[in-house]
Amino acid sequence: MSTEQALDPSEIEDRLRGLGRWRYHDGMLRRSFPTDGWRGSLLVANAIGFLCEAADHHADLLVTWPRVEVRLATHSAGGITEKDFEVARLIESQILWKPPAGSSLRGPGTPFVKEER
Repeated sequence: MSTEQALDPSEIEDRLRGLGRWRYHDGMLRRSFPTDGWRGSLLVANAIGFLCEAADHHADLLVTWPRVEVRLATHSAGGITEKDFEVARLIESQILWKPPAGSSLRGPGTPFVKEER
């Protein structure tokens, strides 16, 4: 039995306001990352897998050729908890990270996560 408390829908919607393109649907926090194809999808899925394993809070992933969909919920609490929001923020910051201007790091020649418009 989890000691985590599931959040009510209004709390979930309030927390989603500061979380970019994440949304609440069918009882899960969801986010889709468009990629450049299979290479990008695998890189994104593996990075998310590492983050979730390190956090001991695991996402459901749908990995396809042009995108990776992430789904988060705390199954033991029967809903969305603060854990899900923490992992979503971590995923968001790491998957979309790019070298800052002026950095000696230049990033990949072809970005593997596509810009969303």
